[in-house]
Amino acid sequence: MDPLRKVLICGVGLIGGSFALGLKAAGAVAEVVGMGRSRATLDEAVRRGVIARIARDWDDALADADLVLLAMPVGQMEDAMREMAPRLSAHTLVTDAGSTKQNVIAAATRCLGAKLGQFIPGHPIAGAEKSGVAAASADLYRGRRVVLTPLAENRRADIERVSAVWRSCGAMVDELSPRDHDQTFAAVSHLPHLLAYALVHELAGRADSERLFSFAAGGFRDFTRIASSHPEMWRDICVANRAPLIEELDDYLATLLRVRVLLAAADAPALEKMFGEARAARDTWLEAMEPPGE
Repeated sequence: MDPLRKVLICGVGLIGGSFALGLKAAGAVAEVVGMGRSRATLDEAVRRGVIARIARDWDDALADADLVLLAMPVGQMEDAMREMAPRLSAHTLVTDAGSTKQNVIAAATRCLGAKLGQFIPGHPIAGAEKSGVAAASADLYRGRRVVLTPLAENRRADIERVSAVWRSCGAMVDELSPRDHDQTFAAVSHLPHLLAYALVHELAGRADSERLFSFAAGGFRDFTRIASSHPEMWRDICVANRAPLIEELDDYLATLLRVRVLLAAADAPALEKMFGEARAARDTWLEAMEPPGE
């Protein structure tokens, strides 16, 4: 892949910062410029060498930019698209790192108009419970998956260009339809986050919460690790993808009710059977995730 002359990162936190560092480590970009709401965050990104400089305004940010990554919470993307649309040159591609796709694409359709084909939606599956540019790493995407959800308006060459950029960071790139993406991640990402937040919040609200947390150990830590994720980001994700998320939550509630029935009946064989099936499914998933040769 030919190196990019200039990349604009909108939202220089964990995701955007790691993208910048990954590109720089691969020698895939000459200059990375940052924009965002927090001057303190942007200053820190410059100090850490994540970005070369802070863009003065949209005209400065987009001038000669080959690629824009929208790495802010999905609820902020429409405003950014609206601001950049009239300043977007024909050669500049735009992608995003949002965990929901149908709402982001709808926003792009409203804001970009005839330039919609320059937007290639994406989602790196590489988050962490810690947020902010201080947590950014050049290796965050190495061996991780990135999902692109191309539009009918995209040129195949542009899709391949964005795919190559992510691969230069060490990522494996897949493609899904926007609808399939949102339904899939409602089940395997958004629901687990919702459950982790809910459990911690419920226990924290109890009168004996201090005692409960003092005895919590590895199992609680592992189950609730993602409750340390960025609240604003996950608020936007849950609201944006609420329809499929509610479907997944309803299915899970039905399963919890079945478990309650088994507990009330002290049906040890049925509980053991369920636990065994769950363990086997998880072990199979973990084995499939292991790189070849390991």
